[in-house]
Amino acid sequence: MDQSFVVGSIQTKIGQVPRVSSTLGWSDHAGSYKARWHIGRMNYKVDPGLYALGMPDEQAPVLVTANYKMSFDRLREALPGRDLWILVLDTRGINVWCAAGKGTFGTKELVDRVGSSGLAEVVLHRELILPQLAGPGVSAHLVKKLSGFKVNYGPIRAEDLPAFLDAGFRATPAMRLKTFTTRERSVLIPVELVGALEIAVIASPALFLADSLWKAGGFWSTGLSHGLYSVLAVLTAVAAGAVLTPLLLPWLPGRAFSFKGLLTGAVAAIVFAFFRRPWNGWPEGLETAAWLLLIPALSAYLAMNFTGASTYTSLSGVRREMRLAVPLEIGAGILGIGFWLGSHFIS
Repeated sequence: MDQSFVVGSIQTKIGQVPRVSSTLGWSDHAGSYKARWHIGRMNYKVDPGLYALGMPDEQAPVLVTANYKMSFDRLREALPGRDLWILVLDTRGINVWCAAGKGTFGTKELVDRVGSSGLAEVVLHRELILPQLAGPGVSAHLVKKLSGFKVNYGPIRAEDLPAFLDAGFRATPAMRLKTFTTRERSVLIPVELVGALEIAVIASPALFLADSLWKAGGFWSTGLSHGLYSVLAVLTAVAAGAVLTPLLLPWLPGRAFSFKGLLTGAVAAIVFAFFRRPWNGWPEGLETAAWLLLIPALSAYLAMNFTGASTYTSLSGVRREMRLAVPLEIGAGILGIGFWLGSHFIS
């Protein structure tokens, strides 16, 4: 009851049930924005249990969702003017699809939450509406057997729920299709980008200092000519792997994300090396060769991280890709670091 988005309560046979609104407040929008940028994302949770949207009665539909607050907010926001029950499962703050894959949005949690919430005493019917993307984690026949509630799978997108409800729990083919448009990919970039930048923020000062102190010449002159170059090289790799690859994903050749990231990284490295000119002998040549190896390797690795946010990868496929790609990325990284170190010993 003390959660900021709870606007009151509704009296039922099991007592007071928290009531929520379909209108999101500034704190809800701010929380979603922060979660998108990896700020407190793993703690962005709703207390699991039963909630009332509007003023539902004993015949109102029951929709099930995860306790990741962005999932909860998208659900209630899509249903203005509706009276229904929302059953929130404890998915450890993970969204529906990922939680279904991990098993936290699963049969046992659903059955246990139906029981612990007292849902059978709140509604007269015995039907639940689950997100379609919860399917990998839930065995509908076992839920029926263990709880007495029938599972209906709703549409993929929350915004299709009003039409789904009005059609008597029937979904059109379009409601069953999971798209992955440029916009849908772009909203996933910040969380991957921040994770990469966290490492870059640690590595960049170390590279800048190493180049500034180790290279011959004054601290600031070598810092600007070599240290800054290394920092920009790392940021180029991050941009190629965590930004360009997701944006260009459908148009990049190949199926493996690491290969797609390798391509964007290679192009970015060549463009980056072009602006490094003029080269003054072996030191700059080795330094450039180092980043021609390191930028694609880093880009390929970062692009591979995006498999967890995509709609068309499988666990077995990812494991197979990692067995092949990771050793190559490590090998290119070691060779690139060797060239980078060598550039410091040649005058």
